[in-house]
Amino acid sequence: MKSMMEGMADHQARRTEANRTELAKRIADAVRNDGTIEPLKGLHLYRISSPVGDIHGMSDPAFCVVAQGSKEVLLGESRYRYDPAHYLLTAAELPVVGQVEGSKKLPYLGMRLQLPPEVVGSVLIESALFPTAGSDERAFNVSPLDADLLDASVRLLRLLDTPKEARVVAPLIIREIVFRLLLGEQGGRLRQIAALGSSTNRITIALERLRKDFDQPLRIESLASELGMSPSAFHHHFKSITALSPMQFQKQLRLQEARRLMLSEEFDAASAGYRVGYVDPSHFSREYKRHFGISPMRDAIRLRNMTVASDI
Repeated sequence: MKSMMEGMADHQARRTEANRTELAKRIADAVRNDGTIEPLKGLHLYRISSPVGDIHGMSDPAFCVVAQGSKEVLLGESRYRYDPAHYLLTAAELPVVGQVEGSKKLPYLGMRLQLPPEVVGSVLIESALFPTAGSDERAFNVSPLDADLLDASVRLLRLLDTPKEARVVAPLIIREIVFRLLLGEQGGRLRQIAALGSSTNRITIALERLRKDFDQPLRIESLASELGMSPSAFHHHFKSITALSPMQFQKQLRLQEARRLMLSEEFDAASAGYRVGYVDPSHFSREYKRHFGISPMRDAIRLRNMTVASDI
């Protein structure tokens, strides 16, 4: 009996290692140069051949896997590091900072599978894994990547070789991945996010409101009242789920949008700051430099030069 168990464990280990190797090879074959592609709707593949720090962006509900290299995501004061043996589950749209480890010899290779709320809800209902009341779940966490989730990820990437088959089979594998996530140690995170009437659901509504009206003055008392919560309870649940205070969340949204306006629409610093809700240009410049580590205009020039260089 003992030898049989050891044989099964050895077989599982070989299967896992083979799948990790195949996952990395398939991503490398699909993304020949540094950058990202979306070969299937909601499936994003990445290749980065040098260490990259402080990539500012917005997360979305997604299942994230590293096939080679490693990545660290900063959410507020919390850090989430994952590698080929772990996955990251994100369950909300939040401002984050990413840091990637990769090299020309061993580039960072990763995949991100978006998890549409309607798909998660459908799998919840079909599998009878109904949301349950409980404490707030942080919207981010890292867990070991088990053999079944890894296997499903590899099978999803194999479909890139058969586009006609992918149209039918890919949605089924995506539902399988959602199902396995719900069964795993992060299942409570997905179920709690979907729990209608819970404090988590009300914070999700608040996040949508703040993303929509990020350039408007933040009125905690009014927003909390609309959600049927006291200001103190709202602040507590918001930070419990997002790792940020409402003010920090709004500030990061404003600064990221200002950065986009200067880079993509060539706004000057004062105009970009005013567009996102800053009345005082000097206040905007101070907050921008504190967040990004560089003044607004110097950052815009640097980013434009990087964009031009990448196009050459």
